[in-house]
Amino acid sequence: MDKNELKEKIKALKDELDVTIVAHYYQKDDVFEMADFSGDSLQLAQMAKDDENPYLIFCGVGFMGESVKILSPEKRVIMPKIACCAMARMIDGAHYDTSVKLLNEAGIKNEDILPITYINSSAEVKARVGKMGGMVCTSSNAKKIIEKGLESGKKILFVPDQCLGQNIAHMMGLKSCVIGDGSDPKEADIICYNGFCSVHQLFEVEDIEFYRNKYPGIKIVSHPECQPEICQQSDFVGSTSQIIKYIKELDPEQKVAVATEFNMVNRLRDKNTYILSSTKPECPTMNETTLQDLYDTLLSIKEDRIVSEIFVDEDTVKWARIALERMFEI
Repeated sequence: MDKNELKEKIKALKDELDVTIVAHYYQKDDVFEMADFSGDSLQLAQMAKDDENPYLIFCGVGFMGESVKILSPEKRVIMPKIACCAMARMIDGAHYDTSVKLLNEAGIKNEDILPITYINSSAEVKARVGKMGGMVCTSSNAKKIIEKGLESGKKILFVPDQCLGQNIAHMMGLKSCVIGDGSDPKEADIICYNGFCSVHQLFEVEDIEFYRNKYPGIKIVSHPECQPEICQQSDFVGSTSQIIKYIKELDPEQKVAVATEFNMVNRLRDKNTYILSSTKPECPTMNETTLQDLYDTLLSIKEDRIVSEIFVDEDTVKWARIALERMFEI
C-alpha cells in the first residue's frame, strides 16, 4: 500500500476502535500527522493519563511508553515499535548502583546523595532514584528541580545526561563534574553520570560561527542536551516545547538556526529556519516507527492479537511513580 492508502486505513481503524494515538515531536511527518495528540515525553504522559480510551498507541521510544504505564497502570499502552532511546540505554539499574558505589568510595555517603534522573531514563532507573529519595526532571524543569534538591544540602547525582546536568550547573553558577573524568566529586555540587544524546552531540561551535558569519543577526537556539559550549554561545536554550514557543513568537523574517532533532525543526516554519549542523540530526530510534507499523498495531487491536505492549512490574511502578510525583509536587 502507498502512504495515502495506509493513512486512510489508519483513520478508518481509529474511528472504529477505542484508541488514542500520541506521537512525540521527533516522529516522522507522516506518523506525526496521524496522532490525536503530540508533544514532548512528559506532555504526552500527562495527556495519556487524562485520556479516557482504554488503548493508547504511543509513537516514540520505550521509556516514554513506560512513563505512561507508570502514571496510568490501568491503561493498555502499545507501541508500534519499542524503539530504545540511546541515552536511556546508557544506564540501567546495575550502572546506577555502580555510580553510587563510586561516590561512596570517593567519601560520599548514600545519605549525602540526592539522585535526580532525567525523564529520558528507564522505569528501572526511575525506581532506583525513587527509593533513594530522589525525583525525576525534564529539560524544561531541570533547573527548578535541582534548585529544590539543593535545599537538602546534599550532593546532586544527576543521571543519565551529563550535558543537561552541566548546562544547568553553569546556568546556576554551580560546580559540576562527570563521574570518571578525574575530578573529585566531593568538590562538585552536581555530579553527572557520563551519558549523552547522540543526536545532540552532532552540533559544533564551528556551526554557530558559520551561521553567524553568513547571516549577521541570526538567532542561535539550542536544546540543553547539547554540549555546554554550544549552549553557552546560544541566544536561547530550552526544552523541545520551549523552543517551539520561542520560535513561534519570533518575527517571521528573523533567521534562526536550531540545534535539536531534524523532524521537529523542519515543521517549525516555512522559511528562515536552519538546522545548526552540516549533518542531518535525525534521531534513528525515533524514526523507526513507520505508517505500516502504526497500521499493523491498530489491526492487531481489532483482531485481539496485540503485540509490543508495555508492561512494568508493580514494585517498579510504585517507586518510579513516587519519583515522578515528587517532581509534580515541585
